[in-house]
Formats: sequence, C-alpha cells, structure tokens
Amino acid sequence: MSYFVTGATGFIGRHLVPELLDHREGDIYVLVRKGSLPRMEKLIRRWDTNRVIPVTGDLAKPNLGVSRKWITEHQGTIDHFFHLAAIYDMTADDETNETMNVGGTRNAVELADALQVGCFHQVSSVAAAGEYRGVFDETMFDEGQHLPSPYHRTKFESEKIVREEATVPWRVYRPAVVVGDSQTGAMDKVDGPYYFFPTMKLLRDRLPAWLPLVGVDLGDTNVVPVDYVAKAMDHLAHLPDRDGEAFHLVNPEPQPVAEMINTFCAAAGAPQFATPIDRKVTSAGPLGMVPQRLRPLSIFTGVVKSAPVQAVLDQTLGRLGVPAEVLAHTSFTAVFDSRATEKALSGSGIAVPDLETYARTLWAYWEDNLDTSTGRDPAIREVLTGKYVVITGASSGIGQVTALKVAQAGGIPVLVARGKDKLEETRASIEMRGGQAHVFPCDLSDLEAIDRLCEQISAEVPTVDFVVNNAGRSIRRSLRLSQDRFHDFERTMQLNYFGAIRLVMGLLPKMQEQGRGHVVNVSSIGVQTNPPRFSAYVASKAALDAWSNVVASEVVGDGITFTGIHMPLVRTPMIAPTKLYDRFPTISPAQAADLVIKAMVDRPHEINTLLGNAGAVAHTVAPKTAFRILNMAYHVFPDSAAAKGGDSGTRESEQIMLARIFKGVHW
Repeated sequence: MSYFVTGATGFIGRHLVPELLDHREGDIYVLVRKGSLPRMEKLIRRWDTNRVIPVTGDLAKPNLGVSRKWITEHQGTIDHFFHLAAIYDMTADDETNETMNVGGTRNAVELADALQVGCFHQVSSVAAAGEYRGVFDETMFDEGQHLPSPYHRTKFESEKIVREEATVPWRVYRPAVVVGDSQTGAMDKVDGPYYFFPTMKLLRDRLPAWLPLVGVDLGDTNVVPVDYVAKAMDHLAHLPDRDGEAFHLVNPEPQPVAEMINTFCAAAGAPQFATPIDRKVTSAGPLGMVPQRLRPLSIFTGVVKSAPVQAVLDQTLGRLGVPAEVLAHTSFTAVFDSRATEKALSGSGIAVPDLETYARTLWAYWEDNLDTSTGRDPAIREVLTGKYVVITGASSGIGQVTALKVAQAGGIPVLVARGKDKLEETRASIEMRGGQAHVFPCDLSDLEAIDRLCEQISAEVPTVDFVVNNAGRSIRRSLRLSQDRFHDFERTMQLNYFGAIRLVMGLLPKMQEQGRGHVVNVSSIGVQTNPPRFSAYVASKAALDAWSNVVASEVVGDGITFTGIHMPLVRTPMIAPTKLYDRFPTISPAQAADLVIKAMVDRPHEINTLLGNAGAVAHTVAPKTAFRILNMAYHVFPDSAAAKGGDSGTRESEQIMLARIFKGVHW
C-alpha cells in the first residue's frame, strides 16, 4: 500500500503522516515545493523514517507540477491520495483563497486521476455549509446556503470539484475549527480561538481572576483538536465501502462561544464572562416569536459585518490581535450532525475529548511558543537585540521559555543544561522562528565541568551580556524524614548554590573585561516565607541570595549588576513529582520567563511578589505568629508519597484553602 499526501508540512499534515507511519505500511510520497525541501527533510529526520519520500511540485500548477515521468512510473500504484494543502485562514484575501483552495484542488484531482489512485481524500471544512441554518448532516452539500466570505466560498467550490470532476473514488472530511494537539498543545499558527488569547492574557495581567465581566451570547462554535482529526482521518480512510461519503470531524455537542472563551480564560487565570442576556432569555416566551433576523445575535452579527464597524474594529480589537473579519465569523449558524462519523469510529477508541480536559495544555503551548508580545515590545528589543544571554536549565520550563523570548526579542540565547538532545530541540525551535542560539551541554553539579564550560563560552561567544542562573533542584521533605538523607542537602547546595556561583565566578573575568554584565538569579519566594519541608531547597537559594548581595557591592564598579527573583510556585517539571500541586494556583513558565525578561531589561536589585514581601515583613514584625501559621501548614500539608515512600494522606479542603490564601508559596 502506498500514499500521496499534499500539505504534509502543514498543521494537519504533520499529524496525519505520523499516524500513517505508525499504523500503515508502504511508502508515503509527499508533495513539496523545491524551496521547502529543507523543512521537509527536517520533518523526515524527526519522524526517523525512510518511508516518507519528497516529490517536488507546486500546488498552483497542472498536475501539481509533478513531472510526467514520475506520473507514468507511479500510475496505478497509489492507493490513497490525501489532499490537505490549502488555505485555512479566514483573513486570507479572495485571490489567495481562489488559487490555493479552488485551483489547488482542481490540480490535485487532475493528478489523482492521472495516477489512477485507489481513493482521493479531500480535506474540506464545515465552512462549506456557509450560513445554513439548522441541522447540516453528512449527506448534505449544496443546500443553497449563503457563503459569506472568500474562505467559505472556496471551501464549498473545492469540495464541489471533487464531487463533480474526480473520476476516481473519493471521500470528504469536514473538520470544524481545528486547534492544537490535546496531548502536547502543539500548534503552528494563530487561528480560531487563538486570536483572542492576547486579550485574555491582557485581562489576566490587569484584572483579578475573581472579577466577573459582562459578556454577550455570541452563538455556538465547534472546536476539535488536531490529533483527533488526524486519527479519525486515518481510520475513516481505510474503512471498506465508504467511498462517496462526507465525514464531519466535529464535536457532537455545539459549544457556546462564551463558554469556550470562559474555558480558555480559566486556563489562563483570567477573569471570566457572565452573559446575563443569552438565548435562553431571547428565545423564551413572546421573544421566541421574534423572527430570527431580528434577534440580538443576528443583529449583532449584522452590525459587526458592516463596513464602518469593521473599520473601527480593525483600529481597536485589531491592535490586540483580533482581526475584524474573524469577529464577524465567531459562531456557526448550522448545527453539524456527525452521527455517521461517530458510528464509523465506534470501537476504535477515537473520540473528541472535552475542551475542559485540554484547554490548559493549549493555552500553555500558545503562551510558551506563539505569544509574540515580547518581540513586539520596543523597550525589550532595545536591551536584548544582539546580546548574548547565558541561560542554565534551558532545556525545559522557565529556562526554555526564557530562551524563546530572548530570541524573539533579537537576543542570542546561550543554552546550558545537562541533556544535549533537548537543548538541540530548543535551538531548532529558535532557528525555525528565524533566531539563533548556541548549545553548551554541561552537568552543573560538576564543578570541573562548569570550569570547562566557562572556558568554552569565554572563547567561543563574543560577549557575555547576561547570565540567568535558572537551573535548580527542589526537594520537599521534612526534617523528620531527612535524618538518614543528608545527601539531600549536599545535592541541593551543589546545584543551586555551588554550581551557580562557580558559573558566575568563571564568567566574571569576561564580563569585567567587557565592562558590563548582568546576572539574574532565579531564587524562590520560600526565602521570604520559609515554608516547612523545604529546608534543603530554601537554604540553598538563601545562600545564593546572600552571596550575590555581597559580591554585587564588589563588582558594581566594573559595570556588573545582579537581580534576584523570588519566584512564586511555577508549574514546571521540577514540581511535577509533588502531586498535591496539581490542584494549587501556580504561575506558568511563560509568566516566570516574563519576570526574567523584566529583570534583564529593568535590572532591579530584586523582583518580589506582594505575598513574598508580606511574608518577609511578618517574619520581622511577628516571627512567633508567622512560625505558628507555618506549623499549622506543616500539619495540613503532609510529606509527599515520594518523600515518605508511601501514601501521603489528604486534608484536601484545608490544603486548597491555604494554597489559595497564600498563592504561590511552596507548601
């Protein structure tokens, strides 16, 4: 069995090809433009396969630009032809949509016919239903529906080409709004609900999460994760006797737009919207007799689509990253019936997950990888452009996101961590976005290895403008359980204190030679609040703080300065073993990375949270009371199962209450 895939480097394609590799046999030929061959070759290396074979061509040319010789050699040998290459962008202009969606599909059908493929698989969209009102099932297509945009029109016309012009068997797949992978959050562009994420971030940063905001009922939408779409397509494509059918790859239950937005706001930690006047009110009683076009949602949609309002929206919400044309198409007028698809998938284990189960994953990936606000800030760019930033612990968590943000602002991250493979992945992500980075693997608990690292960096990197001491080890274990584990204290000090100061001391001569340099120490809120069970961790961070405070006075005349960040609890791999943290309020790695960026740009002596400062004051003004409160927390929060070697017990309601009152403290 063999396959031909267009759009293999696209979002859905990059998920479909691995599904075919994992579950099917035979070669997979992928159409690729000559200029995109390097990108395709990187993907093939990542997939670690010799079954994916690039075929150069062009979507805009007859037969997709594939040579006549290749067609002749492979005629009758392609079992499945997947056509995914298209424009999936509501903001694209008419010409682009026409060329890619309509012309590209016609050329793909022409090639499939010439190859005499076993089945042509067209990835259409629910947008082909246009503004149809009511239930739109999988047997329906041309129902006289209004097609309000170039995107809707060309998705309809491209599906029509397959239905009317293909001489080979065909199947059509109509995904709803496709979002990132439900397991990893991976997404390659801002689209659909992602347009609203910058606004949610702004609300989170400016307003308390408990503050309710007034919203409006924007109708229903429908979102599905890309991994579901890819798995479903793979399964449906190989079912017998289903040619000539369309499959709705949608959530069986329509999702109110306001509910979807609130789900993402909750994931972001932003305020949520209440809709005091929704369809339950406007469709009940006498109001239910009002014609559809005179109901609030219809009036709102009509006003939003008007030219004057679109111009205003471009100058307002457009500045926040929400295109006016997207706001005009936030909801669907049709309800998409997917019972035939659900029946076809029954027994496969493939189903649409609830958005609530993966919304936080999508948000985290966007915030870590797709949020471009750092790169757009002129003050940050002025400080970081062309500067070399040494970042320890750069293979994951705070360090990795900091590296991405530094590169986004024009800086050159110098990535340091123990695992070379993960560092190379981070560098590859930076380079794919047009940046550059250097990789220096090093075990930062090995002092001699740090000496060699400093020599190598000093020789190979032109300047050392910033050093971010981020790598760290956290141990949560009471003193009662530490009597025979003195090595916990030694290992924590080795990495968090000795390793950090050895690095700074090794790079100090180069910074003194330059006459400038800034060191950012990622410390902990625990240094200010002294939470129980963290004696090893807090002591190591406090030692680094004290050392930096003393050394800062010695080297400030050389142009070298220090910032200590007393970081609140961050959701990183370091805290993952402590399962009780899963229920606690934390900040994201991206929020923590923003604090690191702030430390580099503003260069304050310390960056503290309000709660951290309150804890420090409490220990100074009322130490006995502070210790009694901490002793209560000591009894409420037991040692973890890992620390005890068994069950950790639970006092969940008390734990959550204290965690919310003292948000960000390591308990």
